[in-house]
Amino acid sequence: MRKLIRYIICGLFTTLVSLKSYATAAVVLGTDSTFRLQACNVISWALAVILAFFVSRTWVFRSKNEHIWKEFFAFTNCRILTLLCDMAIMQVLVIGFHVHDLAAKLVVQVVVTVLNYVFGKLVFRRSSDE
Repeated sequence: MRKLIRYIICGLFTTLVSLKSYATAAVVLGTDSTFRLQACNVISWALAVILAFFVSRTWVFRSKNEHIWKEFFAFTNCRILTLLCDMAIMQVLVIGFHVHDLAAKLVVQVVVTVLNYVFGKLVFRRSSDE
């Protein structure tokens, strides 16, 4: 249960960093085109993933694995998978079922958070169980 609580705290902090970095990138780059909008989104996502990796590795799952790059690539690949899930669910809910985008994003956040926790447990499993 402690690990889950640490994960939730980490997730909240990562979400704040993601939102702030998105807002900052949007001011600097603008969001007046699809490219700029997605560039801001990718910058925000990348910063959030890097932060989440280090916080998850050291504080949530307490990994002692010496192969940090191997863990990083596995973690990033899992986050790419959940990013694709995020995009697919948003597409279905907003475009297919005409759900308001913010309501859809809340649903997506729950799904993605659960998937990220499960994937995190898998990525850091060996080292955190030792």
